[in-house]
Amino acid sequence: MSLEGKQILLGVTGSIAAYKAADLCSQLGKLGADIHVVLTSAAAQFVGAATFRALTRNPVLQDVFDEPHAKRIAHIDLAQSADLVLVAPASADILAKMAHGFADDMLSTCLLATPSSTPVLIAPAMNTVMWNHAATQHNLTTLERRAGVKIVQPGYGVLACQDVGVGKLADVSEIVRAVTNVLLPEKNLTDKRILITAGATREPLDPVRFLTNRSSGKMGYAIAAEAAQRGAHVTLVTGATSLEPPPDVVHFLKVETAREMLAACEPHFDQCDVFIAAAAVADYAPETIESQKIKKGEDDTLTLRLIKNPDILATLAARKQPHQTVIGFAAETQDLLANAKKKLHAKNLDMIVANDVARPDSGFDSEMNQVTFLFRDGRIRSYALMSKRMVAANLLDTLKQQEDG
Repeated sequence: MSLEGKQILLGVTGSIAAYKAADLCSQLGKLGADIHVVLTSAAAQFVGAATFRALTRNPVLQDVFDEPHAKRIAHIDLAQSADLVLVAPASADILAKMAHGFADDMLSTCLLATPSSTPVLIAPAMNTVMWNHAATQHNLTTLERRAGVKIVQPGYGVLACQDVGVGKLADVSEIVRAVTNVLLPEKNLTDKRILITAGATREPLDPVRFLTNRSSGKMGYAIAAEAAQRGAHVTLVTGATSLEPPPDVVHFLKVETAREMLAACEPHFDQCDVFIAAAAVADYAPETIESQKIKKGEDDTLTLRLIKNPDILATLAARKQPHQTVIGFAAETQDLLANAKKKLHAKNLDMIVANDVARPDSGFDSEMNQVTFLFRDGRIRSYALMSKRMVAANLLDTLKQQEDG
């Protein structure tokens, strides 16, 4: 893997994690990247310009009026010549500036001058309360919806302030991988048709109510996005979610109920090479759907009679052909590995991804996940807490390794 000939604009902002940007420079430099660093004034309080100048052999810019080349305007030249812009660590302040188009220092000016066709990677790092603040989350949502912008999610752990939670800068290796995925996307699945389910199904009770679960769809969407980036022909069948469809997905099908999801999957299953069932499907549905809204009665209780839904994963896995791979997910709150292993064999799966959704730092509606892969031959592979996109990357890497023997 080589980044020779690739120019990266690295913005470093005021976070204690700024020292890790030096290691990031070193790792990307070893891959051959030409790195140009812009430091905010706050970042310079943590790591000096001389460090980055020594690592990159390029001028390090701090002030909006820094002009190392007489015939070129620095912020325009850097922004327009970069193959990728990376902000790591990205403080809450720079996220706000990026979201709202502020340009009051060298880095924010460079970011505003970056062409929309240039990919931008953002690796946030901050205190947990700042990360969870509604303003920060709103700014992140704004940036995630912007074309070309990707977030390298922060990790969970003990922070510099001794708080425990999400906010740690992602591992340098994860950020490097995100860079290489953007600049050197692996097109190793171009011959694969992959069917993926995601999100939560909804089972109606009446015209205004339904039974559902807490799944956000983020895991299935991350797998779809990663597979599509690697060149796969992706069909995504999704239940309820607020997420935007991943780019380059060939077929995007929205459904509500478990029966609708099965019906949407069936025409695509026989043609797919891989089926990945990441959706959280309701096991039961109301026996009767009322035509009018159920009104509150005199009794303190309401009895619902439920009937079992079809098991999408087991139904399709029973039709599996020798060339097909079927992968399930086991979202559990207890006896994680035992329950996942039971599901793996009972449903005739090739592999299952087990995750403990009772953990406060991962699972439903989180950006992070801690998973264990269980294989039909008895092998078990466990991973540390990581972003869902990294889980997707590891899952598809494993799939490719299995195929290659």
